[in-house]
Amino acid sequence: MANLVIDIGNTFIKVAVFNQDKIVFSEQLSALSQSIIYQIKEKHHPQNLIISSVKEDLDLIIEDLKKDFNCIRFDHLSLTPIQNNYKSKATLGLDRLAAIIGAQHLYPKQNVIVIDAGTCITYDVINDKGEYNGGSISAGLEMRFKALHQFTSKLPLVSFDESFDESYGNNTPNSINSGVINGILFEVEGFIQQQLKYSQSTKIILCGGNSAFFESRFKNSIFAHLILHEPNLVLIGLNTVVNYQHDHK
Repeated sequence: MANLVIDIGNTFIKVAVFNQDKIVFSEQLSALSQSIIYQIKEKHHPQNLIISSVKEDLDLIIEDLKKDFNCIRFDHLSLTPIQNNYKSKATLGLDRLAAIIGAQHLYPKQNVIVIDAGTCITYDVINDKGEYNGGSISAGLEMRFKALHQFTSKLPLVSFDESFDESYGNNTPNSINSGVINGILFEVEGFIQQQLKYSQSTKIILCGGNSAFFESRFKNSIFAHLILHEPNLVLIGLNTVVNYQHDHK
């Protein structure tokens, strides 16, 4: 059974076709159209389709797609394989929810912390009972650089320098890089260490646009063996929802 999975974010649209749990096609788009969807259908023959979107103008598209797909719009009411104990479910980001579902699918009956390093950095934990009780949201790398510039009168806007690897800066741009990069690394490490106090075997999954940077910085750390870099975690979670709903009709 092939599934077409679509994740519509604020900037990009990620599309993938899964055959069971294996991605057989994936692409990142700047815009989505029905013609693109039907080109994928003609080539890969998915029967099911799931859409997750931060936008609200999909109703007409979904109604049309229902003619040719078993179509699911992913939201906080969707049937999923986890126990979601978040108090305000309607405000939980769908990317966070899908990532947690993907983590539980990859590591069933294990404690997992998902660190999504994008515009914001989110930290979400699902326990070995499949229970999600909440997480944390922090400012991402680019947001911190912009904040230092916008909320001060003299600090310049500094671009993120992935190669910067010093404890301190010897000029103002380097000092900003030091503060932002080292500050975030200390933050991420702190969240991981906090979770490892509860379970030393907790798996750590990195995803999001800046996840490769964090993986490179932690590759020689004491918990490197627990880290998995999975850029397709949200897509994996959405595919898991499709299969779960199919099995629980």
